[in-house]
Amino acid sequence: MKSVWRIIRFTGSLWRYYVSVSIITILVAATSQLVPIITKAVIDDITKAAGGGHVDVTRIAMLAALIFVVDLGQTAFTNIGGYLGDVLSAKQRRLLSTRYYDHVMSLPQRYFDTELTGTIINRMNRGITQITQYTQTFSNNFLQFLFSTVFTLAVVAYYSWPVAVMLFSLYPIYIWLTTLSNEKWQNYQKEINSDSDIASGRFAEAVSQVRVVKSFVQEAFELKLFDRLQRKIVRTTRPQSRHWHKHDTLRRSVLAIMNFALYAFIFIQTARGHYTIGTMVLLIQYVQMYRIPLFSISFLVSQTQRAIANSKDYFAVMDEVPEIRDRQSAKPLKVSKGVIKFDAVDFRYDRSVPVLTGLSFTIASDSKLALVGESGQGKTTITSLLLRLYEVDKGSITIDGQNINDVQQASLRDQIAVVFQEPALFSGTIRENIAYARPSASTEEIEAAAKAANAHEFITGFEHGYNSMIGERGLRLSGGQKQRVAIARALLKDAPILILDEATSSLDTKSERQVQQALERLMKGRTTLIIAHRLSTIQSVDQIVTLVNGTIDEVGSPDELATSGGIYSRLLQLQQAHTRDSQEKLQAYEMTEA
Repeated sequence: MKSVWRIIRFTGSLWRYYVSVSIITILVAATSQLVPIITKAVIDDITKAAGGGHVDVTRIAMLAALIFVVDLGQTAFTNIGGYLGDVLSAKQRRLLSTRYYDHVMSLPQRYFDTELTGTIINRMNRGITQITQYTQTFSNNFLQFLFSTVFTLAVVAYYSWPVAVMLFSLYPIYIWLTTLSNEKWQNYQKEINSDSDIASGRFAEAVSQVRVVKSFVQEAFELKLFDRLQRKIVRTTRPQSRHWHKHDTLRRSVLAIMNFALYAFIFIQTARGHYTIGTMVLLIQYVQMYRIPLFSISFLVSQTQRAIANSKDYFAVMDEVPEIRDRQSAKPLKVSKGVIKFDAVDFRYDRSVPVLTGLSFTIASDSKLALVGESGQGKTTITSLLLRLYEVDKGSITIDGQNINDVQQASLRDQIAVVFQEPALFSGTIRENIAYARPSASTEEIEAAAKAANAHEFITGFEHGYNSMIGERGLRLSGGQKQRVAIARALLKDAPILILDEATSSLDTKSERQVQQALERLMKGRTTLIIAHRLSTIQSVDQIVTLVNGTIDEVGSPDELATSGGIYSRLLQLQQAHTRDSQEKLQAYEMTEA
């Protein structure tokens, strides 16, 4: 019941709609309860007439008209309830979706490192669908069930208390039989959900990386992997369905036996003259009507099982506690000079293997510092820690003397512009992607940023200019074009601190030159932290930090480290060698000679 109440509380702000829908369902139930009573009166009158008594035709006509009015009332109430239910469903989806979205966006980078995108989305869709269906079922059936049960038992008891007792005894028996399948069914559903999440996650990956799939001719492999998971879901569904329908057969068989006893009792009592024909028809109608709330409570129990099983993953995500939170005393970061200091920083991803140990260095105001090291030495991790996407284990990171743990996260990231190695663009227009840094920017500001990024010329060459659609992740743009749009976005943000995961080695000469010019403009007047990929870039920075096994090997200017015999000195030697071996060693450092 704890899970059920959580589902209800989670959408409790929509209580007015729940109450409205419940009232409508009660009205529908109430009008339907009137028909057997009216029918009894008609049959009794007609029976008297058949026995030679006087019949009031006007009364019978009025009773027929009353049934017509009740029918119209049911139609009106049903449609009003349907409308309110549709609105309630839409509002539920909005509420649950936005809450999930907001919470997921608050989770740390560590969470996304271990979860597939497709899995995160699948959990949201499945959970929201099930919660929405359940709350609608609950509001549509629960009060109607209570009202119908009480009213039916009261009317039946008035005419025949033995029939009322037999009807009432059906509930505990039927509900008990329904709950027998609960735990085992949920275990099957948990397995199905897990396989479904994996399949959806892999499908999303394959679609997002479709060029890789096609270029390696692995369509058949991806399909086989997806189909294997779907087949596993089918294999699990078989015993789950057999389990459910076996118990459903038992429930319905018990109900059939009880109905047989009820009908036999009513027929025999009528034959013995204890009931009139009208009373017999009334009791039979109520026995039939009693099956509706009975099936409703069974369906509600079934839906409760499904809601608990399918909403578990949704609530598991909602229960994830953001590791990184603003402290109550956190203030906005104020950047005056942009001096960045790492002081004895330790960091581990999985709390066991150290990634960074005792990291200490300072980036002076309006200067450029390059991080150099082989792949996996923690260069990207350092930039993530500066953005506070992860929390340091030991030590501190300060900006102008302010510990980034003591400032508001939004204000920290607002003061840092990032150009990623892989340009991260969204589907939509070029204008929207540049303005992503500052949605309120004017057309003139957007175009000025594009010009500074050497992007204006190619943008205006498109038929729709800045309103050109670029496709998912900017697939309709070339590599150089995407990078220049990303640089324009960073320029528009105009933050005092810049993180530059410089990536020009894969571009053609013309694009590389244009991107490099744009990067030079972007770095001007900013404190810049660079993950270097080009030796020419390293040579133009103010300071170099070389990393070995997550620790600092050397710190110094390019001139100071050129003859130190350290990593940077070796890179320069490799650049001059021009051999295949030297190229391979440069690639180990993610470096190109240019």
